[in-house]
Amino acid sequence: MSSRTSRLRAKIAFLLASLAALWAFAAFVTVRDGLTLLWIRTLDSEVGRPTNALVQSVQEERRRSAVYLALAEKGDTAASATARTALDTARQHTDEAVSVFRNSVRGTAARWAQSDTTAARLSELDARLNALPAERSDMDAGRVERSSVTAFYTGVVGKGYEIFETISVFSDRDINSRLGHLLTLSRGRELLSQEDALISGVIAAGRFSPAEAAEFGRIVGAQRYTRSVGVAGLPGDTAIYQPVLEGQELGRFQALEDQIVLQGPGAAPVTAAAWRAALDPALASLAQLDIDLADATIDQATGPGVMIVVRLILAAGLGLIAVVASIILSITTARAIVHQLRLLRDAADDLATVRLPRVVERLAAGEEVDVEAEAPPLAFGSDEIGQVGHAFTKAQETAVRVAVDQAELRRGVRDVFVSLARRNQALIHSQLRLLDDMECRVTDPTDLEELFRVDHLATRMRRNAENLLVLSGATAGRGWRRPVPVADILRAACAEVEGYHRVVIQPGDAAELAGRAVGDVIHLLAELVENALSFSPPDTTVHVKGARVGTGHVLEVEDRGLGMSEAVLDESNELLRDPPEFKLTSTARLGLFVVGRLAQRHEIEVQLRRSPYGGVTAIVLIPEKLISGRPPASELTLLEAAVALPSVPEMRPRAAAAPVALAVRAEPPVRVVTARTPSGLPVRPKPNPSAPAQARDIRDLMSAFQRGTQRGRAEAVETPAEGENNDAATDR
Repeated sequence: MSSRTSRLRAKIAFLLASLAALWAFAAFVTVRDGLTLLWIRTLDSEVGRPTNALVQSVQEERRRSAVYLALAEKGDTAASATARTALDTARQHTDEAVSVFRNSVRGTAARWAQSDTTAARLSELDARLNALPAERSDMDAGRVERSSVTAFYTGVVGKGYEIFETISVFSDRDINSRLGHLLTLSRGRELLSQEDALISGVIAAGRFSPAEAAEFGRIVGAQRYTRSVGVAGLPGDTAIYQPVLEGQELGRFQALEDQIVLQGPGAAPVTAAAWRAALDPALASLAQLDIDLADATIDQATGPGVMIVVRLILAAGLGLIAVVASIILSITTARAIVHQLRLLRDAADDLATVRLPRVVERLAAGEEVDVEAEAPPLAFGSDEIGQVGHAFTKAQETAVRVAVDQAELRRGVRDVFVSLARRNQALIHSQLRLLDDMECRVTDPTDLEELFRVDHLATRMRRNAENLLVLSGATAGRGWRRPVPVADILRAACAEVEGYHRVVIQPGDAAELAGRAVGDVIHLLAELVENALSFSPPDTTVHVKGARVGTGHVLEVEDRGLGMSEAVLDESNELLRDPPEFKLTSTARLGLFVVGRLAQRHEIEVQLRRSPYGGVTAIVLIPEKLISGRPPASELTLLEAAVALPSVPEMRPRAAAAPVALAVRAEPPVRVVTARTPSGLPVRPKPNPSAPAQARDIRDLMSAFQRGTQRGRAEAVETPAEGENNDAATDR
């Protein structure tokens, strides 16, 4: 799978994930409200009701404990025994409530529903309950006072009410406010229970101490204030609480409270019967009021609860359906898009890697190419991707058509190269034949020198013309039927460069090169020698040598010039190993390009290396299949400079030429001449009447040299390459 396809899928997945995240957030908010309803019900049944039962049991035990301690202080044995029995029963009820409470709040449902604050309050209440047995023991042993015992039980009840505060929470602000005020009213009943415990102890003891009177007044004030605060937050429930708060039961009990407060410390302010007759109806009416107000709150919370359930269904249910539908639609759409994109990608890849290269190969082979067949239209539908596909169809048709036009342009340029090169070749070969005839007729040494220079210049022009043929992919035209000695090839290559007088030839082992490769190898070596001469100081020499190796014959061209960096050497060797297609702008290394093409034609290996003398050494490895054998040793003679001719005035200033060692055919006999012209050709001096014998020797020497040159060209004319121009089948 391509990276673009992966990114497309990743983007679609990201959009789906974003949609799912939005749905999850909305669902969470809605579900949280639904869970709040569920947790409220769970907390009410698993925490609230057991805590309420425990609080009532503790309140009753508190009152019974106060009565028992008061009777014990008074010394009333009979009444104390009865109070003890009632206290034990209250303690038993409290223990049962504690057991139920602990089992309920430690259940799984309660732990899931309770908050951290609720859990902390439950832990605090549990710690107070753990201290209850020790408090009972101290009370039974008479080690604590009645006020301390009632304070302990009041603290336990207070922790219970703190638990009520943590579980009375609703998402609706109005409902939550009602629950808070209902809890405040409920605390008013707790204060009534504290009054009951205090006065019950006072009645049992038969005396009302100043501290107890002050505590009673404080509790009464707090109880009435708490009730007023609670009903103030329930303005819509006046019809429910006003009849109770203004009713006879609560009014009679408040009158009794006022009487006790006004009476102050002293004897018991009221009898037990009167206290119970006033307290119990008031307490019952307030308990019923709490129930009525709670029912009204539940009725008011029904509407928001229903809306929460509706939102839960819409957000969690319909939202989930929408998300699932979006996912399915996105997946199917993504698959369709990815499929179309894959088709478009495969078509582009096939065009770039298969069809266009195939078209180029066919065009290079000269075949005709049908553009419509090579660029068929692509069907992608009528959507946006289909429109992109239609545009790509036009693009690929244009690409194929441009490739055809470019191939035709290159073919035309190549044909122009070939035509110009062939014409230049014909003219140059005609010029060379004309120069040969003139050299045979001229006897004046000065004229002969000029003719030799023109002959050499024409030979170089012929090589430049052959470069055009190499660039166009055609053959140069020069060919031999019989093998040619490598020494002659080296000599012919050096004769095609300008500074041939700076070249030192060391033929090495005798070998012959197959005739079909002679012309290209001469051209290849001439390019290498010319590069060596061009990048060497004019006072240095270039050494050319050859040697037989196990895989063929090696020729080395070594200069002592400027050299090349490692990066340039690597780049040049790569160009020689695999010459690219020639471009009209590739003129910087034209010689290396021609060498690479010629070497590639005959599987010759050419490599450039750094020379020990600072220059560059070009190594040419001719394969064994092109080496036809060794000529007889009797036919080879190594000639060195031995004959010195009289000096001749130079035509132009030049540096002294290095001697050249040549391996040539022994027939016709040739004498080596060391005096040369500025171009490096042998010098024939002007006629001198005082030295007729010397002139005859020079004329004979030049005649022998011309006969040897004519003989070599005649052999090339006898065996021209097949399908080539006979006029081009000469060698220099």
